[in-house]
Amino acid sequence: MTKTDDRGGGVGQQGHSRVLALDLGTSSARALVLSADDASPVPGALARHKISPTYGHDGSATLDLHEYVEGLLGCLDELQQNDHLDGIGAIVLSSQWHSIVALDKHGDALTPVVTWADTRSVDLDLGSSFDEQAFHARTGTWLHRLYWPRRIPWLLSNSSPSAFAGLPDLVLERLTGERVTSVSIASGTGTLDLATGSYDAEALKIAGVGAERLPQIVPSGWTGTLSAEYARRWPALVGVPVHPPTGDGAASNVGTGGYDAGTAAVTVGTSAAVRVVHPIDDAPDLPWELWRYRVDDHRAVTGMAFSAAGNLHAWLTGVLRLESAEPTGVEIGASRSIAIPFMAGTRPPANVPGGSGVYFGLSFDDAPADLLGAALQGASLEIDRGLRQLDALFDRRLDVVLGGGGIDASEWWRRCLTATFARPTTVCAEPEVGARGAAAVALGLSPEPGGEHLTPLEDEVKRVAALRERYEALRELAVQASTI
Repeated sequence: MTKTDDRGGGVGQQGHSRVLALDLGTSSARALVLSADDASPVPGALARHKISPTYGHDGSATLDLHEYVEGLLGCLDELQQNDHLDGIGAIVLSSQWHSIVALDKHGDALTPVVTWADTRSVDLDLGSSFDEQAFHARTGTWLHRLYWPRRIPWLLSNSSPSAFAGLPDLVLERLTGERVTSVSIASGTGTLDLATGSYDAEALKIAGVGAERLPQIVPSGWTGTLSAEYARRWPALVGVPVHPPTGDGAASNVGTGGYDAGTAAVTVGTSAAVRVVHPIDDAPDLPWELWRYRVDDHRAVTGMAFSAAGNLHAWLTGVLRLESAEPTGVEIGASRSIAIPFMAGTRPPANVPGGSGVYFGLSFDDAPADLLGAALQGASLEIDRGLRQLDALFDRRLDVVLGGGGIDASEWWRRCLTATFARPTTVCAEPEVGARGAAAVALGLSPEPGGEHLTPLEDEVKRVAALRERYEALRELAVQASTI
């Protein structure tokens, strides 16, 4: 069942029964059609453009902006060719957070899209007067290369840009002619004052720019319409409101069913995260280890992210040449080897670089399935660290809902996470959690997970609990080794 709050119902009242969702991911750009009643996908109404980021030895991780946008527009062409754009009453966007593009005075891109995985930036010495604890409490972020206060000085040192924008801002501008951003996307840049929903003066000072060089932040209720060029290209979408984009983490939480302060959503895609959505007003003080972004004008999302997840699973199944994506025959919590999944480093506030993954305790009788199982167990223990901090922050044992492509791909991993969390979990039946959540945020829906319920097995819980102390000790060794 799907509930509707007082912002919802607009699509249905206009006589339209469907929503067009644009999902701006790191590995694909997609367009899909959803039901306006419960944000469930319309069968067959999905078009995908595969994205291949470019990685360099200098730490670069970029996307070609032109190729990305043209691929996305081609997805809409494909939907139109198959008569899937009729009856659309709203256009919504879910997008990767943290991307940035430097622009010239004409608004043309000077750089590719710099993604969250890019490790290039500049070191800033702000002196003893800078209070990063206060900065973190106010913006929900750290002075880390992931965010614009360090990205922008690096971009300024390499060129002379006039403005800066993220991938979703430029997609929205391409569609509507207006370069604006949402409070959700802006919160992922590290330049937003979470409480006021406006750009943070200290963050802008550190970045060395004024707010006029960044996209204007519009309210959650803002809508635009397609420009004349695209109205001609897709006549069925003439006059259809285009809603501001929602950051993929926030969208995934809502789409999974984790949209209240009593529920933690664990989503596993290319990367992974554990998060709780809660009101921005009277939000609990933010611990140093957690980040906080915005969902919309009234809600925040607090959590922890992890760089190794679905990418780890896909890499290992390929490297180990496994015929199955499952660690068949491996008992959860029983692996003799311990994998510390730092292959892609860590997210802030830790600064473990990529290429720091470690296996401890390997033996000649370890099979490929054992190595995969150890890695998935290590990733599960990493996510559990975040869940326990959220339990403490919200002073309750949180309910857990699982979602995302990685969850959908591995039954063994679902059971492993459930045993590691030592509590029941609900698996979201809908894999398109980002698009579903973006529609829910825009239309005021509260989708239910609607999937299977998993109960942890006592023997598996005990084995993982016995493993945890050894894992934590070896994890600390891996952190120390990464600085050598």
